Amino acid sequence: MSLTAHLAIAPVVIPALAAPIALLVMRRKRRLGIAISLLSCAAMLVAALVLLNASADGTIRTYELGNWPAPFGIVLVVDRLSAIMLTLAATVSLIALGHAVITQADRKGWHFHPLFQFQMLGLNGAFLTGDLFNLFVFFEVLLIASYGLMLHGQGPARLKAGVQYVVVNIVGSSLFLIALGLLYALTGTLNMADMGLRVAEIGPDDQGLLRVAALLLVSVFALKAAVVPLHLWLPRTYAVTTPAVAALFAIMTKVGVYSIIRVVPQIFGDDAGAAAWAPAPYLLPAAMLTAIVGFAGVFVARDLSEQAAYAVIGSTGTLLIAVAGWQTDTLTAAIYYLVHSTLAGAALFLVADVVARRRASFADSASAGPVFGQRELAGLLFMAAAIAATGLPPLSGFIGKLLILESVVDVPGWGDAWGWAWGAILATTLIGVIGFARTGSAIFWKSVQPADGALSTTDSKALSKVVSKADMAAPTITIALLAAWSIGAGPATAYATAAASQILDTASAVRAVLGEP
Repeated sequence: MSLTAHLAIAPVVIPALAAPIALLVMRRKRRLGIAISLLSCAAMLVAALVLLNASADGTIRTYELGNWPAPFGIVLVVDRLSAIMLTLAATVSLIALGHAVITQADRKGWHFHPLFQFQMLGLNGAFLTGDLFNLFVFFEVLLIASYGLMLHGQGPARLKAGVQYVVVNIVGSSLFLIALGLLYALTGTLNMADMGLRVAEIGPDDQGLLRVAALLLVSVFALKAAVVPLHLWLPRTYAVTTPAVAALFAIMTKVGVYSIIRVVPQIFGDDAGAAAWAPAPYLLPAAMLTAIVGFAGVFVARDLSEQAAYAVIGSTGTLLIAVAGWQTDTLTAAIYYLVHSTLAGAALFLVADVVARRRASFADSASAGPVFGQRELAGLLFMAAAIAATGLPPLSGFIGKLLILESVVDVPGWGDAWGWAWGAILATTLIGVIGFARTGSAIFWKSVQPADGALSTTDSKALSKVVSKADMAAPTITIALLAAWSIGAGPATAYATAAASQILDTASAVRAVLGEP
């Protein structure tokens, strides 16, 4: 087996080793624990980039743990889409972790770095696994880690939101297990490639149950993606958590979207009988409603972090409009916009932290107040992040939305629905622009500097910590990556097109995983 083939397990092994090591050394040698955590994220990024390059030739690589062949053993699968997601997750994790270290947000608890690594273990595993049960397992790993990260720093607001977050995800996990039980009873397997073959052989008496299982499974993924009306847990959870953690959480909703893209064509494609493309009639209206609700939330939000949380919901809706087409060109647009929306969401949370640190007790509220230290640079970062989130030129969101608008025009079976999709995307863009413009003008244009001695002692101590521009590094890098994604739109869309074609070519996955002709 080649070195590249062995690298398929590296994104899982690296954080799995780094987490316990960091936990053991943090108490006595904090700096060493931080170094281990940072090196782990850097190593994950290097491994992901190697896999991304290796996957460019279209080869689907598999890794059979314990040499147990599929469908009986645990199989990791690396194709173009999973390589893209691994690279994106590693990039966001390194930026978010760097920001946490720079701002010393990681010092508010001893277990931040081990939990961060376990979070990456769950994310990477979800992107790599080739069977549904291990998808559930990795979901639980990332969710358990996210519970701890979400409560990092403590506080009554986080505790209240954390309880809601835990309850919602326990319900989601229970439904996931029910769906898996139904599918296993019907097919006798949980390997995705094998299940796709066996679903086609299910008799007419079980077709109704198969359709129920399909809709239930996709509903669980929709809950993870915060699709309306299953979105209520996200705004409060993301808005109150530590900004660096919220930046990492920007990719968590995309795990739900990724799962929909991965599972529906492979298992519930043309040969699935009554379950063939089962979620298709519901996905487009749910996606449009999600986009509208998300950007309406941006419009009415009372602070930057809340706006960022709603922008994540809105971008997920825009993304799923493209996914709902289930064509090569719509999935191409979806993959391109998925990368953009993740980076844009992370940038918004990081910029919200930069602003809050310079306003002391005013925090990131959308109201007039002082902005101390590098006000102009903070305003520039906010403007760039808002442009990215709303999809205005010259950043990659504009290209992503153009690709989506162009791709949905000729989707078979949609009829005039593409007009509604256009209306939803264009209207939500306008609403988002107005919402961010109002917040920006309140914070930066109406900024009022208090007279000497007017600041409270608490505010003075808080502002005294803002002595450098170091906390601007992470959002600046994220926005630079968005600019690079725009400049490299040609090669990026070419790779995305190849990934979309590979997703819809389910026979290639069967050959790679099961070794069947």
